[in-house]
Amino acid sequence: MKKVAGTLRLDLAQYREMAAFAQFGSELDAATQAQLARGSRLTELLKQPQYQPQEVHRQIISIFLGTEGYLDEVPLEDIETVNNDFLAFMEASHSQVVNDLKEKPELTDEIRESLKSAIDEFIKTIKKEENTPAETSS
Repeated sequence: MKKVAGTLRLDLAQYREMAAFAQFGSELDAATQAQLARGSRLTELLKQPQYQPQEVHRQIISIFLGTEGYLDEVPLEDIETVNNDFLAFMEASHSQVVNDLKEKPELTDEIRESLKSAIDEFIKTIKKEENTPAETSS
């Protein structure tokens, strides 16, 4: 958790600082806008229903998804849905990685690579679903 949350703290601290600065209405460059967008997505990602804390291995997967930039293109209102869909995908299709994180919640290089390939597979699945024409009933 420390490995994956280390960048999270820094990202959120920078986000809060930039958000306070952006309130003054000055024009922001693309890098600052991207940092603000990522910070708002990470903040949304960390929200959990009251009295329903996530298990540590699920938190690690979710935080990895956000800090590695995989949610940067996802609309803010869809963050929770995409995260939940990805967690379900991981448990169904990549249960070994989930089990490895359950047994020893440490983000090793092997698990990191497995997560990256699983995310790539998940993204391809989503894009394939988006490109499939909806069936119409006549």
